[in-house]
Amino acid sequence: MGDHPSRRSRTANEFTDQIFTSPINNEILRDEIYCQLMKQLTDNRNQMSEERGWELMWLATGCFPPSTNLLKELSSFLRTRQHIGIAVDSVNRLQKCLRNGVRKYPPHQVEVEAIQHKTTQILHKVYFPDDTDEGFEVESSTRAKDFCQNIANKLGLKSAEGFSLFVKIVDKVISVPEGDFFFDFVRHLTDWIRKARPAREGAQPSFTYQVFFMKKLWIKTVPGRDIYADLIFHYHQELPKYLRGYHKCTREEAAQLGALIYRVSYEDDKTNLARIPEFLNRLVPGDILRAQSADDWKRAIVAVYNRDAGKTTNDAKIGFLKIIYQWPTFGSAFFEVKQTTEPNYPENLLIAINKNGVNLIHPQTKELLSTHPFSKISNWSSGNTYFHMTIGNLVRGSKLLCETSMGYKMDDLLTSYISLMLNNLNKQRRT
Repeated sequence: MGDHPSRRSRTANEFTDQIFTSPINNEILRDEIYCQLMKQLTDNRNQMSEERGWELMWLATGCFPPSTNLLKELSSFLRTRQHIGIAVDSVNRLQKCLRNGVRKYPPHQVEVEAIQHKTTQILHKVYFPDDTDEGFEVESSTRAKDFCQNIANKLGLKSAEGFSLFVKIVDKVISVPEGDFFFDFVRHLTDWIRKARPAREGAQPSFTYQVFFMKKLWIKTVPGRDIYADLIFHYHQELPKYLRGYHKCTREEAAQLGALIYRVSYEDDKTNLARIPEFLNRLVPGDILRAQSADDWKRAIVAVYNRDAGKTTNDAKIGFLKIIYQWPTFGSAFFEVKQTTEPNYPENLLIAINKNGVNLIHPQTKELLSTHPFSKISNWSSGNTYFHMTIGNLVRGSKLLCETSMGYKMDDLLTSYISLMLNNLNKQRRT
């Protein structure tokens, strides 16, 4: 609070980490923190000290509540200071903290900086697959599930099921578990990255992160059923996977899809039709491009485009999804791996994880080699360089070991799909 001079300058987070780490881990110390703060905020004639004390009180009420013995005194203390705006906000934060539970980590840098700048409302930028972004209010007690629901409501989506927050930091994009406090997860992630990449010459590296909101689990996704979800998420998430050549696709389907992709970009503007061979790779998957000449592709795409005259950009996006929806690989997360356990399959494999289970695909022919439903997968694990799973029981089952740096994503997807399916099964049983 500045009453006692510090021998060296420290960042605000260094102080808040020291103050809040122990009480978060030891319940008995929480009352001690609140007692000290109330004591130092009573008849404090040092304005700077008092301001900092209220900042700490605001942070504390977002981290953990006091014991039931002290709750009445703390509530009374805050209510008798209603003329101080931050005290009113602290009462509200305390109520939410009592409902939502104790945080696992001390306040994130964003929270500390917010209150230091006298801002009790934290707006966080969230990015969407259609290259738009929007600010959303996040509180210390906001869990990922609530955050997802708030975003879905604001965007007018019919349901938040299957959607997830993703944090992109350094070279990783990691899904936020829905039960985690949002700021706890980001704090955990930055601490983990910091330990993995030690700073040079004692300088603390700052890890900036971005938050994305995307479709993760494609269980009940039917194109045309939720138009906003199709336009903002489904089309923009499926397009890159299609163009990378992950799906098995005929030339006729590719011409249809190419015409729809063109219409999304240019609508009724025909001036770029003649230039199609120059940007053919933005309309047709790379693996099928060589099936015919650029001029033949242009003729096929233009024929479909003219036939669909009058369609809007939005019609084209939904039309694109309706074609891909027919394929068994629709709504998949794809992983290019090297497998070392199954002699009947090629060494390089394409794995697609979707609502049907784990699908093994031939990387060249795109033939579906086998599908392992989630109910048949008994065990799985991952590390920095591998993903491993057991199909069938542990004694007589078969094993699949893959070399991949994406094991953490495969692991998370498997866990999330199985968890969602079990939840839905339990809901059906209850009803």
